[in-house]
Amino acid sequence: MAARIRKGDTVLVMTGTDKGRRGEVLQVFPKDERAVVQGIRMAKRHVKPRGMGQPGGIVEQEATIHLSNLRLIDPVSDKPTRVGYRVLDDGRKVRVAKATGQVIES
Repeated sequence: MAARIRKGDTVLVMTGTDKGRRGEVLQVFPKDERAVVQGIRMAKRHVKPRGMGQPGGIVEQEATIHLSNLRLIDPVSDKPTRVGYRVLDDGRKVRVAKATGQVIES
């Protein structure tokens, strides 16, 4: 699957308990078709102490979410959009917002 959503993109969550919330993509796992989004799908992890600077306890961190549940935010209209591709005259393949047709800068 092509990388329609990349690290650094702002996305909207379409389904689940975090539906309607926005966040920045921190990490993408293309093989699993999942992503980690800042502040979305928080899970509690039990962490063992790791030396003097790392105390143990229960830590909240983001869990992965499936890419099908995310929509990219169009930089022009500030609304969710699907992503397509276009090859420019100079030969570069770029992402394009389906709603407005604008090129999405990476």
